[in-house]
Amino acid sequence: MRRFERFVCIDWSGAAGALQPGIAVATCGREGPPALVLPEGRHWSREAVWRWLLRQSDGLIGIDFSASLPFADTGAFFPGWSESPAHARALWALVDHIADDEPHLGANRFVDHPEAARYFRRHGGRTGDRFGIGTGRMRVIEAAAKAAGVAPASSFNLVGASQVGKASLTAMRLLHRLGGRIPVWPFDPMPESGPLIVEIYTSLAARAAGVPKGRSKLRTPETLDAALARLGSPSHEAPPRYDDHITDALIGAAWLRNAADDEALWHPPALTPALAQTEGWTFGLS
Repeated sequence: MRRFERFVCIDWSGAAGALQPGIAVATCGREGPPALVLPEGRHWSREAVWRWLLRQSDGLIGIDFSASLPFADTGAFFPGWSESPAHARALWALVDHIADDEPHLGANRFVDHPEAARYFRRHGGRTGDRFGIGTGRMRVIEAAAKAAGVAPASSFNLVGASQVGKASLTAMRLLHRLGGRIPVWPFDPMPESGPLIVEIYTSLAARAAGVPKGRSKLRTPETLDAALARLGSPSHEAPPRYDDHITDALIGAAWLRNAADDEALWHPPALTPALAQTEGWTFGLS
């Protein structure tokens, strides 16, 4: 199993706009506390994260997003649509192609597409006729996440505070724009060297840090240091501010450093070759 020497956590955002207060980037090595990577201006943009990623020459990079959509439940991402892709990379390409003229790696053009819109629940009471029932379709890993105490949401749901669909779709544009220059697990095999991207849940990192369920947001230096200590990390250096996104990224980087050495997490029993090419997996869940 490969031994990584550098670990990155990116708290991602699918919100509208050029600059994203909801994006934070933190990194750490084998020793020492995690540190915040500061943006060029006050906040990161999604394009700035893309450019930053292209400059990385090494490290395990965990990003808090869903890298794909449900596939296994119906045998298709968009059952009944002739343009439904056969695998995740084709899905990324489709989302980016339809939303190509939308700035800031936004994905509203995609969900407003006449065919794609039929599969999403959108604001204004607009639920597509192919959205399904209940809270929306789930990936295999999302069903497994519930057993681990994580509460995933369907990426086809774009409504409500807990929705993750917008972040997922903007993430797909990011991954497509990387053009394979950084491998993404499990869609790609682990490279012998260089950077590797994995999908993570920062809430899973918070649980490992001893943060009680329902209180995963830390906004003081004392509570952050206590969480880092449970992960075996020294005390942090003070960031410019304490907010949910910054503390999530710092805890996520420290957690990823520990999780990366757990060989079982790289070989989940339920991760079949078919899932590895369609739905993907969330690193840290087995």
